[in-house]
Amino acid sequence: MKINTQTVKEVTAVEITGDIDANTAPKVTETVLPLVQPGSKILMNMSGVPYMSSAGLRSLLSLYRQTTAKDGKIVLVGLSEEILDTMSVTGFLDFFTTCDTVESGLAALI
Repeated sequence: MKINTQTVKEVTAVEITGDIDANTAPKVTETVLPLVQPGSKILMNMSGVPYMSSAGLRSLLSLYRQTTAKDGKIVLVGLSEEILDTMSVTGFLDFFTTCDTVESGLAALI
């Protein structure tokens, strides 16, 4: 799994490539959590994530809670159909703003 971060305007864009499972979910949390600052805007580009386990979902929920606790926003971009279905069934989609493209994700944050 690879994680790249960059700043686009006032948005921190995080691009994840590879599976997010019990082995890699802690790395996602360790990498993204320090980026969460008061009022931060985080775009998580997950178009390169073919699979996410329950550990990945827990990691995302933790990031969501930390971000909203600091009056920030987090947007998920490029979720696969399988991950979208899983998040819908488990109720996770109720927490997140999701977009199909990076451009629409940036527009939702700005």
